[in-house]
Amino acid sequence: MSRTAVLVSCAELPSGDGDDDAVVPALSSLGFSVSWAPWDSAFDFASADAVILRATWDYPSRRAEFLAWCESVPSLLNSAAVVRWNTDKSYLVELLDAGVAVVPTSLVPPDSKAAFPSSDFVVKPSVGAGSRGAARFAAGADASSHVASLHAEGHTALIQPYQSSVDTSGELALVYLGGIYSHAFTKGAMLGSTMDSSGLYLAEELAPASPPADAVALAEDVLDAASALLGILRAELLYARVDLVRGGDGKPLLLELELTEPSLGFRQADASAPTRFASAVRQQLA
Repeated sequence: MSRTAVLVSCAELPSGDGDDDAVVPALSSLGFSVSWAPWDSAFDFASADAVILRATWDYPSRRAEFLAWCESVPSLLNSAAVVRWNTDKSYLVELLDAGVAVVPTSLVPPDSKAAFPSSDFVVKPSVGAGSRGAARFAAGADASSHVASLHAEGHTALIQPYQSSVDTSGELALVYLGGIYSHAFTKGAMLGSTMDSSGLYLAEELAPASPPADAVALAEDVLDAASALLGILRAELLYARVDLVRGGDGKPLLLELELTEPSLGFRQADASAPTRFASAVRQQLA
């Protein structure tokens, strides 16, 4: 049976950043007719069997419009409810409250005063992508002006102690497809990196990885807790990327859970990963 799948992008990157190139033939081999389309284009998304968010990286400045579009699409993967929850990083506080090992996180809404950690720390908008608007500050620094600038743009500020392990080990990203572990890769420190030519994300240094057992265990806890908060089964998530760092005690901590439009590191994965992705798409439609 022939089905249609559209990979959703943005005007600046109409065919993504290249990471999903191998996904197209994998989907085609499993019976899909595949195309790319920016989310705010005239494409008839309602006619597609699967509408897969992949490179919608201009949404932070247009989140309300983007969420309204998501809710208008019948076959969106991941779902509009997941996107609404995941595109505001306040979900990290919910996961903290659920007992998940998360990098300590505090939120500073507009008209609220910030308290800064005694160690080096990071301030970023609670709605954002690609480290845009994120800045690192030294211990004892007053980041009030940066918080004020985020507030002036309508953002809630998010404050986290900086995890120095990022400087030596970077981040570890574990990718799950249909709720099942697929592959992992490392990401170098992004703060201070150069912006991609699209202006939508910072360039990263990526490499394949074999995650240690404690990282896998935390990623599993993260997915279980997130699914419980969302009231869904893990299998209902077409994809999830769990970004971990090591805390000062050497134990893994969740930095971000990406359920909306993350790069999935197919260029750093084994050759079967795109087929696993395509199979997971079929699972969602079953």
